[in-house]
Amino acid sequence: MELNKINEQAEKNPLSKKELKKQFVEKTKELGIKHTFNFDEAYEIGQELVRRQTFRNKIVDFEDKLINSSVALSQKEIQEKNPVKHSFADGCYVREIFNPAGELLVTKIHKKEHPFFLMKGKMSILTEDGVKHIQAPHHGITKPGTKRIIYTHTDCVFITVHATDKTDVAEIENEVIAKDFNDPAISLEEFKQLTKNKKI
Repeated sequence: MELNKINEQAEKNPLSKKELKKQFVEKTKELGIKHTFNFDEAYEIGQELVRRQTFRNKIVDFEDKLINSSVALSQKEIQEKNPVKHSFADGCYVREIFNPAGELLVTKIHKKEHPFFLMKGKMSILTEDGVKHIQAPHHGITKPGTKRIIYTHTDCVFITVHATDKTDVAEIENEVIAKDFNDPAISLEEFKQLTKNKKI
């Protein structure tokens, strides 16, 4: 609760970078803290977290509006138009989905890092890093906390591969898909990535 109050106050009266640096230096000295990072590294990570949260708020709002619009498909219609094929190998779950041309969709929130492959088609993908236009054959890595808006320019076949010993699809989805961005597994993995990239 206290953290929420601090965040609300920071949003109302944000400090400048100079003021934040002064506060960082003063508190570090006052508390006798020995950091493994400097202010600029901490500030850069903080800015990245704010940027991600802003995108996440917008994509969730967009998804809510899309779901409640007159053009939204029912779950049954979505499943009929976007058939999924499930395959299993030793320690792997392979999920293949067909998406028809001209479809606008919002993905689930991915909890774990995993590879993906566009096997057929062209699509535009909006993520917190901007819009990417990809065409088959294409592969990439999905990071924890990823939620995308996808527009299919042509019929597409998209595959994801997940490391798991489970073979029950519902159990696997529970393991790899987050209900929301507050899932602790996402926070932990993102923190590892941010600190690894910034060498903190």
